[in-house]
Amino acid sequence: MNATSPSSETKIVVVPGRSRFWGRLGWIAFFICLAILFSNLRQREAYYDTTSGTTEKYFSGQKQSDNKIAIVRVSGVILSGQGFVKKQIDRIRGDKQIKAVVVRIDSPGGTISGSHYLYHHLSQLRTERNLPVVVSMGSIAASGGYYIAMAAGKGEDLIFAEPTTTTGSIGVIIPYYNATELMKKIGVEDQSIVSHPLKDMLSMTRELTEQERQIAQGYVDAGFRRFKRVILESRPQLKGDEPDSLVDPKTGEDLATGQIFTAEQALEHQLIDRIGYLEDAIARAREMAGLKESNSRVIEYRQPVSLVNVLGGAEAQAYCDDVHHNREPGAFFWEATAPRAFYLATTLPPLLHTFRLVR
Repeated sequence: MNATSPSSETKIVVVPGRSRFWGRLGWIAFFICLAILFSNLRQREAYYDTTSGTTEKYFSGQKQSDNKIAIVRVSGVILSGQGFVKKQIDRIRGDKQIKAVVVRIDSPGGTISGSHYLYHHLSQLRTERNLPVVVSMGSIAASGGYYIAMAAGKGEDLIFAEPTTTTGSIGVIIPYYNATELMKKIGVEDQSIVSHPLKDMLSMTRELTEQERQIAQGYVDAGFRRFKRVILESRPQLKGDEPDSLVDPKTGEDLATGQIFTAEQALEHQLIDRIGYLEDAIARAREMAGLKESNSRVIEYRQPVSLVNVLGGAEAQAYCDDVHHNREPGAFFWEATAPRAFYLATTLPPLLHTFRLVR
């Protein structure tokens, strides 16, 4: 009897063929290409995105309403003017749902050019879009901050200040420091070679000549006249008998001495219209736009937060970004020491204040 040995088990081993290998490789290549395409689209979107991360945020009112009142915030020292405030203005210019604007100012001012730049674009926004503009002053709206407030234009109850607001400081300053005595003590002598003696005017390494002082004073006077004319365009009741004079209409007191005022004093001198808070300014803007709280929503804008933004304000952040991306190494020092005229209220010398922000 033949014994049949049990047949050995047959093991089937499946070896991936080349077709499966290439299929997997194809999928990997597909996902890589998709990732590259998505990245390029994001870069293209960022290139054409003028908001630079600026986002709209609900503040108050009816969330579902298409009628919007925008809060534009002007905070910190104003340097170039071409920062976050300008981005807010551009967003409003292209948003037809916005029916009124509230400019919230919490600034001691800044450079002449930066202050006028923001005043110009806010005024242009008001006239081109025919938008009511109401100003709400925070803790301080002085010098260049007050200059910007004039963008509200003529009208009743357009400028609000809180009870503790500091405002005024109508004037101009060009910082100048004479370090000649210090240089003598440490044995340093300026031997700069210049094309003309006026080229290094305002240099702290030597005293001003009488000619240089007159030139600098003329520059300050021109900026001062511009400041007063801007105020008189919006508040003609402050016009005095002398050309470009700015006076209290009741007492004839000169208001353009660089003095700061409390909210009560500013109201008495008619530098502001009412004492109230941001909510009061919003209510006035809503009224001017013919809206109600039930059919309008208030929005504001946000930008990515950075350390410089927190310490120095949005304009200081934008200025630092501009210097960092568009200028040569060492620009921080030279920007801080460049001669500038300021609409600025501060106890810290403007030169040092600027250097603190841009270094």
